[in-house]
Amino acid sequence: MKTPNYAYRVCLGWALLLLSCQERSSFAQLTEAISINQVGHYPSSKKVAIVMAATESEGFKVFASPSGEEVLEGSLVKVAQDQVPQREVWKADFTRLQQPGLYHILVEGVGRSYPVVIREGVYDEVLDAVLKGFYFQRASTALKSDQAGKWARAAGHKDDEVYVHASAVSDTRTEETVLSASKGWYDAGDYNKYIVNSGISMGTLLSLYEDFPGYFDQKKWNIPESQNTLPDILDEILWNLDWMEQMQDPLDGGVYHKLTTAEFEGMVTPVNATAKRYVVSKSTAATLDFAAVMAQAARVMKNVEGLEGRADKWQDQAEAAWKWATEHPDHIYDQQKLNDNYDPDINTGAYGDGNLQDEWIWAACELYLNTSDAAYLEKIPVDAVPSFSVPSWSNVAWLGYYSLLRKADELETLQPLIASLRSTLKATGEDWLDQMNTTSFQSVMGKDPKDFVWGSNAVAANQGIALIQLYFFDKDPAYLEAAMANLDYLLGRNATGYCFVTGFGAKSPMYPHHRISEADDVKEPVPGLLVGGPNPGQQDGCDYPSTVFDESYVDHLCSYASNEITINWNAPMAYLLGAVVAMEQP
Repeated sequence: MKTPNYAYRVCLGWALLLLSCQERSSFAQLTEAISINQVGHYPSSKKVAIVMAATESEGFKVFASPSGEEVLEGSLVKVAQDQVPQREVWKADFTRLQQPGLYHILVEGVGRSYPVVIREGVYDEVLDAVLKGFYFQRASTALKSDQAGKWARAAGHKDDEVYVHASAVSDTRTEETVLSASKGWYDAGDYNKYIVNSGISMGTLLSLYEDFPGYFDQKKWNIPESQNTLPDILDEILWNLDWMEQMQDPLDGGVYHKLTTAEFEGMVTPVNATAKRYVVSKSTAATLDFAAVMAQAARVMKNVEGLEGRADKWQDQAEAAWKWATEHPDHIYDQQKLNDNYDPDINTGAYGDGNLQDEWIWAACELYLNTSDAAYLEKIPVDAVPSFSVPSWSNVAWLGYYSLLRKADELETLQPLIASLRSTLKATGEDWLDQMNTTSFQSVMGKDPKDFVWGSNAVAANQGIALIQLYFFDKDPAYLEAAMANLDYLLGRNATGYCFVTGFGAKSPMYPHHRISEADDVKEPVPGLLVGGPNPGQQDGCDYPSTVFDESYVDHLCSYASNEITINWNAPMAYLLGAVVAMEQP
């Protein structure tokens, strides 16, 4: 039985550090001033460490663990970065070390690094954990020890008695009408479920399967459905899709913006979070995101045995949602305005968005691919492609454009648009490649302080996805290498000293803003969750160690602005890891 645990981190981390007292280099103290990918590297991949402390040494050495044998010596190269003028950093490139094993890097006068792992399959465990992170976010079900290990928990939020909020009243559903909207994933550190944020999360996971079906058809990570005939990734997607289906009003096609309590609940387990729950206000953004997801799900799963009929239903639901949106094009979710007019006040995550062009583009792209109906093209600016922007919950246009690029060979009439999309994305990629060599940590993430927003780690992962899309049609290995450099950043080669995925690396978050992890009796947090990452906005008012943009992170429960988890951050991490692992397969 495979259960989530911390053995991987322990055996590759602290246990090795204890062994190091036997090594020739045992005089060197462990230091976080040597920043590395703490999960590891493939033998053939590029391998870089960053030294963040001044030293008189001009070189570095790599020693095997636990023998202490010196296996490589190299020169330190100063990085010409200017994003943080007070910082001096040096690059230690040990790419030519390809022998699988456990190592550490030594810089005289600085110390020795955390353990360095080189092996085939080095990302398999962390990919399994990140994908399984969605299972740990499931609502309406108990998590049993057979799958959840020590993080097993009782069922909470059955959501078979959800009330229509006054803002969501329709001709057929009066205030306090009772609905059922069970299943789904808890959105983040809280226990609510939001269509808008589910939208980008689902689109990203569906794209992962659409891009790598051969790999994920065989991939399992011990969830309750692992013994059925469906791939685990589709079973997990279906858990949330089942909930999303219930958020559409079947009489008019509109979609409720969210399912929520009036206020955030306390730091209690799901079974003890029992406040009244509502479906709140239909919105154009939620309805269009729903249309896009249902259309993509219909396309991706139409040929999956046993799902053909459901795929037809999802397509019908997508078209009904589109129709509602065309009839209600400006139904913006404004939570303050809603609270001024309806009771009870709703003070949970708003996911409000006043600019809906990107939602129209995403939904139109997905529906056009399924139908070839030229009417959808009216919402796609075929003559003026917007500049590239990394997808986020409020900016989803490029999710649709990725889908068009994915099916480019089938879109003969859209070739001018396809060419424009490729040109726009390629120009962005070339700019990123130029900039990453002058960033502190030799990754695209770090090129611009503006990237360090709430959920900056998702920005890094989504940059990786964009680079992989470029690699698909350009085949330049530099794009794949850059995507893996962003993975290095997320797994430890960054200014904070943390591997940002819970349960992995020698130093990973222990106190995420996550009610499930905080309220259970387990010391370690739920594994496989990507925390938000450095955020100089520091909106939570917690005590941060630094105001520097890429250091502005604190591993503390209070820090919802830098240390929360969300499904829309885990999803691009799953894609980035999944793509890297799938493309590494023979």
